[in-house]
Amino acid sequence: MTDKNTITRLFHSFEGKKLLIIGDVMIDAYLWGSVDRVSPEAPVPIVTLNKRESRLGGAANVALNIQNLGGIPVLCSVIGNDSKGDLFRELLEEENLTNEGIITSEDRMTTVKFRVFGNNVQMLRVDEEMANPLREEESAGLLKKVKNLLDTNGIDAIVFEDYDKGVISPALIENVLKLARTHDVPIVVDPKKKNFSLYHGVTLIKPNLKELREGLNLNGELVEPEQIHKAVLALQDKLQVETVLATLSDKGIYYSRRNANGDRESGAIPAYIRDVADVSGAGDTVISLAALCVAAGAPVELMARICNLGGGLVCELVGVVPVNKDKLLFEALRKFCQH
Repeated sequence: MTDKNTITRLFHSFEGKKLLIIGDVMIDAYLWGSVDRVSPEAPVPIVTLNKRESRLGGAANVALNIQNLGGIPVLCSVIGNDSKGDLFRELLEEENLTNEGIITSEDRMTTVKFRVFGNNVQMLRVDEEMANPLREEESAGLLKKVKNLLDTNGIDAIVFEDYDKGVISPALIENVLKLARTHDVPIVVDPKKKNFSLYHGVTLIKPNLKELREGLNLNGELVEPEQIHKAVLALQDKLQVETVLATLSDKGIYYSRRNANGDRESGAIPAYIRDVADVSGAGDTVISLAALCVAAGAPVELMARICNLGGGLVCELVGVVPVNKDKLLFEALRKFCQH
C-alpha cells in the first residue's frame, strides 16, 4: 500500500516534464456506422456510414498521453508530403502539440489505419502505409532534429515508440543512445521485433508477452509466473537495461529494476477487472506513464501499479484514446492507499 501524499506528489511531478518522443506516427481514422443487412455480393455485412473521425495515433498518441498527464511532449518523426500529412499537422495544431520535430518526406506516404465499426464493434481494419526504412538523408535529417532538440530543450526523458514502420533505424538508435549518454537523459523504449536487440543499455524497456518471447528467441509459451520471472530477468541481463516492464495483457504487468549495486526489485501486478471495450492504445498509455515515472524518479513498484491501472482505464473506451489524468489519479488513490 502507498500513502495518499506519495501518489499525489508523483502526479504533480509530471507537470512540466519535457519528453522527446521518437518514432512512427500515424492517423487513426474511424468509420462509424450501423449494420442491419448482409451484402448480396458477398457474405459480408454492409455498414451504413454515420460518422467519420480522425485521431492522432502511434507515437503521436504517446505525445497526447504525456500532454494529458501534464508533461510537455516533443514529437520527432517523418510524415508524407500528402493530404494525410496535412491532416496530421492540423490534428497536431488542434491538440496544441508542436510540429518542430516533424519532417516531411517527398517519397513516403503518411501512415493511416482505417478502422470500420458497425454497431460499435470493429469489423475491419485497413492500413495505408510504407514500412520501408527512411532514405539515408531523411534519417540524417531526423537525427539532426533530435540533436537540436536535445541541445536546446532541456529534455527530461527520451521515448522510442517503435511501430516498425521504418522511422527508427539501427543507426538512429545507436546515435540517439550516444547523445542521451552525453546529455545524461534516460531512455524508455516501446519495442518491436526488428530493432529489439539494439536497445542495449537503455533505462527501461516495455515488451509485451509476444515481444518478450521474440526478444529472447523462446519457442514455448510464457504462461507460468516463474517462466515470466526468468524471462524478464534474462532480458534484463541480455540488454543490460535498468528496468524491464513486461505487459501481460489480462495477466497484468511484471517488473524488474536493477540498482547500482546489482540488486533487483521485481514483482507481478495483477490486472484489474474491467469492462474491456477496446485494447488498442493501451500500450501507448503504459509507455507514457512509464516515461514520466522514470523522469520523476518514481519507485518501480508504484510505477508498475500506475502503468497497469492506466493501461486498463483506456481499454474501457472504444478506439485509441489518451488517458484522463484526473480519473487515473482518483482510481490510484482509491485502489492503492491505506484507509
